[in-house]
Amino acid sequence: MQQRHTDIAVLGAGSAGLSAWHTAKKYTDEVVLVEAGEYGTTCARVGCMPSKLLIAAAEAAHRVRHASTFGVNVSGIDVDGKAVMARVKGERDRFVGSVLKSMKRIPESHRIRGYARFIQPHTLQVDDHTQLTANAIVIATGSRPSWPGMLESAGDRLIVNDDVFEWDTLPESVAVFGPGVIGLELGQALSRLGVRMRMFGVGGAIGPLQSEKVHQTADEVFNRAFYLDADAEVKHIERQGEGVAITFIERGSGRELTETFDYVLAATGRKPNVDQLDIANAELSLNEHGVPNFNRFTLQCANADGSDSHIFIAGDANQAVPLLHEAITEGQIAARNAANLENVQVGRRNVPLSVVFTEPQIAMVGDNRPALEARYGGCDCIAEGGVSFGDQGRAIVMGENHGYMALFAEHGTGQFLGAELLGPQVEHMAHLLAWALEQKLSVSEMLTMPFYHPVLEEGLRTGLRDLNANLKQGSAITERCMECGPGG
Repeated sequence: MQQRHTDIAVLGAGSAGLSAWHTAKKYTDEVVLVEAGEYGTTCARVGCMPSKLLIAAAEAAHRVRHASTFGVNVSGIDVDGKAVMARVKGERDRFVGSVLKSMKRIPESHRIRGYARFIQPHTLQVDDHTQLTANAIVIATGSRPSWPGMLESAGDRLIVNDDVFEWDTLPESVAVFGPGVIGLELGQALSRLGVRMRMFGVGGAIGPLQSEKVHQTADEVFNRAFYLDADAEVKHIERQGEGVAITFIERGSGRELTETFDYVLAATGRKPNVDQLDIANAELSLNEHGVPNFNRFTLQCANADGSDSHIFIAGDANQAVPLLHEAITEGQIAARNAANLENVQVGRRNVPLSVVFTEPQIAMVGDNRPALEARYGGCDCIAEGGVSFGDQGRAIVMGENHGYMALFAEHGTGQFLGAELLGPQVEHMAHLLAWALEQKLSVSEMLTMPFYHPVLEEGLRTGLRDLNANLKQGSAITERCMECGPGG
């Protein structure tokens, strides 16, 4: 049994862990990176990049299939599933290769292979070969797919997104459970590539949407392209023959149907990888899910007695904001503070920004309406404006005139607060809005910015004008909102 001591131990070599290791190395040479699985981040292997490769293929098929909209007649479309998956896996491997190259810059003496678990708050057991003691520890162990027990009936035909990117060809049919970010992206892509697909949800949620108008529009738009029941009544799931038989109540008709699918894709959420760390031995305060309680701005965990711990948690492991750019930021903050336990500081956090790469795209900027109302104590200080893409000029030109944009601002100050977007290429408008929110611009200041013609951003200007018209200005309004808002 090898005995080792280090200043900082980083658990996990994903996006957050690699970010933490490189940041910690700026402060001390005594940094150890512990990883049990294959090197290569979730983003590169089974997340952001391979999913966008599949989506790109689906978009190509969709454009050809709908070319007649523009008077361009195509005799037929043939999706070569083997060729599609060959490109997905080939490019995926190239992205993973880039990550592996970066790993080689970390000396082997700073890496330990194996599963780490806590023996004591400062001591880790790595497999059966190393006992590692650290002054500070960064937990960056990521997350893994999870699914409800009812899906277990699908047996060996139950898959997760990781499995999709190992296919050699496309299947004939897939039932997707979970219309969240992963389910929507993969489900729509498979449907556009000719895979027979139905999507089932529970509770009515579609992606991250909270705005009633945007949610309603998304439900209508997606259902024109594929079957989506966000609050489905599934009666029975059974492994049969070469597939899985699913009995459900069909949306709209109310009929009970039984259909067989090659696979059941569980896109029902992810679970943080902290349950195999023997986390109880770290003597931390844990929430109801067994995840350490932590400060979002320092990433420092709390001890069971309420004091500050020498342990930090970053990335998907903390179950806060499972996004690549957030994981990298959190890794940097956690490592900086792990290296300076006597001077833990608040790290800079950017405004919330997320994008779902469906068509139309979904984007969230800042807090959603319910969160804003909670922040302002229920006071009616939130103005809302909106615009439909149904008659937006450039969207009509592109044949993508569908979607809705909801924008929020504060009465009195007129400060922009956030947005929910559903529309063509809104990933770009979401960045503009995030930058405006980061700069704390008012709606009137945003409207002084240039808008070219004809572009999709003209739709954003229309929405901002509607929001501005709905704002109540004046010192009395401002004082009232401050009484029940963040400053009250």
